[in-house]
Amino acid sequence: MSDGPSLPYRLIATDLDGTLLRGDHRVSERTRAALAAATAAGAAHIVVTGRTVPVARHILDDLDYHGLAVCGQGAQLYHAGEHRLLTSVTLDRQLGALALEKIESEVGPLFLAVARDGLDGQVLYGEGYRVHPAERAARSLDDRADLWSAPVSKLYIQHARLGDDALAEAARTAAGGLVGVTVAGEGLVELLPLGLTKATGLSLAARRLGMTAEDTIAFGDMPNDTAMLRWAAHGVAMANAHEELKAVADEITASNEEEGIALVLERLFSPGP
Repeated sequence: MSDGPSLPYRLIATDLDGTLLRGDHRVSERTRAALAAATAAGAAHIVVTGRTVPVARHILDDLDYHGLAVCGQGAQLYHAGEHRLLTSVTLDRQLGALALEKIESEVGPLFLAVARDGLDGQVLYGEGYRVHPAERAARSLDDRADLWSAPVSKLYIQHARLGDDALAEAARTAAGGLVGVTVAGEGLVELLPLGLTKATGLSLAARRLGMTAEDTIAFGDMPNDTAMLRWAAHGVAMANAHEELKAVADEITASNEEEGIALVLERLFSPGP
């Protein structure tokens, strides 16, 4: 599990939004110092985010992050230091269209957006879709058919009346045999390739580093982090986390605004008296 008794975990996996990042999209100096101390002790830090590479890249660059990053809910493995996409899984567009048809037959019209695959894949959104602040380079589409004109990583769905949790449950009921469904944040209900989770992407990254689930501590805040926390030897939910994630966590720390990651890492990696 570790190189010695002083190294409780060899791999530290952190979500970005609501976990590693504060509300201002920055990492506190205390959290930076705690991560630096852990990596100096021999642990590796890996970012695991629902953001696709084009949306995550500027954040990773701002953090001066050079390691592997799992992006797009596990669909993409990205080398931040080399600005290189190592692996990518796309959503079958016929299955995606069929899933949307089945969901809309149950709940009525959906507002849609799509994240295109690749290093420069844009987020495209249709009429009525409320663009998340993270999708700062999103582009509007006039024709819904254009959503399918190139390979896609995932779909985003919104509804005029249903909240995120209710919409996600309705989508699973209607199309759970065709696509994966997760909630990644407010207004971010996502349809993914079936079976894809952050855990699948993280396990691939861990293997490249010669590590396993038993080496891993993972931090998250939303339902899309559930599989990752379950996969890791120790799963930590932030105080601001969704109740669904808190229910599966091994530990609940302070919020992302209150040094939640730092508190855990300082306890685990700080030298004893």
